[in-house]
Amino acid sequence: MSNDSGIRLNKFISDSGYCSRREADEYIEHGEVRVNGVTAGLGTRVVAGDRVLVGTKKIANAAADKTDRVYIAYNKPAGITCTTDRDVEGNIVDAVRHKERVYPVGRLDKPSEGLIFLTSDGDIVNKILRVGNAHEKEYVVTVKQPLTSEFIAKMSSGVPVLGSLTKPCKVVMQSQFVFKITLMQGLNRQIRRMCEFLRYDVVRLKRVRIMSVRLGDLKVGQWRNLSEKEMADIHAAIADSDNSAAASKPRKKVARRRPPAGAAGGGAARRTALGTDRAGRPVAQGTGKSEGAAARNVRPAKKSAAGAKPTGKSAGKPAGKGGGKASNSRDLDRSKGRGTGGARTEKTKRPPGRTPRRR
Repeated sequence: MSNDSGIRLNKFISDSGYCSRREADEYIEHGEVRVNGVTAGLGTRVVAGDRVLVGTKKIANAAADKTDRVYIAYNKPAGITCTTDRDVEGNIVDAVRHKERVYPVGRLDKPSEGLIFLTSDGDIVNKILRVGNAHEKEYVVTVKQPLTSEFIAKMSSGVPVLGSLTKPCKVVMQSQFVFKITLMQGLNRQIRRMCEFLRYDVVRLKRVRIMSVRLGDLKVGQWRNLSEKEMADIHAAIADSDNSAAASKPRKKVARRRPPAGAAGGGAARRTALGTDRAGRPVAQGTGKSEGAAARNVRPAKKSAAGAKPTGKSAGKPAGKGGGKASNSRDLDRSKGRGTGGARTEKTKRPPGRTPRRR
């Protein structure tokens, strides 16, 4: 065991095919990894001859040519969760039932279906998943509402999702309710969030391609080994991929104006700053509402007393006959048609001495 030579412990574990590098870090953080009988920490390096245990499992050295690795394409059904946690019902590991220990490359939402890779090669997982290493993923999406050219244009140019604007992407209408979209990023529930922002409900979402590998006629719930040509294409695509932490830095967020005073908070404020409401209509500045809605909700200013707030039966009654007791200052304000700020109101005064009839 060494701290300045050899290879990092998490890479050694992932190269063995036991788990991904991220999962290896979690095992190390929880004190479940020992090197030569000593509990290891993050940053530990191992050299030839070191004995590495994860729990009670001995981690063997990886083959130099990676001939012992497994690479498969799986047609995930809806309802399967992309996790290696065997305690989760419907986890992808139990669904695939491969004889080797494999884990998914990325994820596909539980309600979604289609193509996903599984492998025992932790190094290739990192190269494919790094945010800075953009790779195409193609989806076929069915929505509940009829598609429009405006929807296609907005999806293609970018939609605010999780505080940032999505990258421009290719979107093609297939039919009245079906479109195809090709992404080069993988934000959490990205397509569903994009559709939700534009007031569209996703009925079905299916991934049909990752890089050059297509789902083809692979049946739902079945898997197959990736071919030599497919693996060659993948290795060529990731040949220049950065496997460092710097490649995983998130994209720069879209600069937004601070919402004006009095604007609604949360999502409404964000939409106001972007100049549209949830349906993409222009909004009136400072309201968070569409211009038509803002015009319909204009209310006249309310009058208020200049002194202490009246209470009891006299509250809200006009001065004069039958009007109850009211403060002189309030009577004076009413007679002058002023509110607390001294500004004139447009409300017409009631003639003094008349009491409204009770119904």
